[in-house]
Amino acid sequence: MKITIICVGKIKEKFYRDAISEYAKRLSKYCKLEIIEVQDEKTPDHALSALEEQIKEKEASRILKHIKEDAFVYSLEIKGEQLDSVELSSQIDSLAIGGKSHIQFVIGGSLGLHESISAAADRAISFSKMTFPHQLMRVILLEQIYRSYRIITGEPYHK
Repeated sequence: MKITIICVGKIKEKFYRDAISEYAKRLSKYCKLEIIEVQDEKTPDHALSALEEQIKEKEASRILKHIKEDAFVYSLEIKGEQLDSVELSSQIDSLAIGGKSHIQFVIGGSLGLHESISAAADRAISFSKMTFPHQLMRVILLEQIYRSYRIITGEPYHK
């Protein structure tokens, strides 16, 4: 299985990079992981909604270039469906059993995702009603993917 995380912006903080690296190393036992970072747009403070929409649209055009037709695509959105860890692991397992060999997860920038990404996704999921920094979301997502594989293989980790 190939897992691709498409995300907006680069990770600047060392502690996030270290956590991402650790989960990437752990996941190498279960899947081929790829992280694609697309350039983010600078968002001025107090930007008007029209400008914010333009920014999301520019970021979306960069994301869409990486979405593969043969992949199952999850968009991470506040309004998405909330799953628990067992449900996510079950979906990943079902996709693999059903013949899907590529899953892509899309994480937007600080303004979220443009509607074109939601439309291109097979499923929108949410990790919480709370808002998290998109850098931290990468770490949380990688941890949940790792947890999913541990659940799928029956290995101790999940509580």
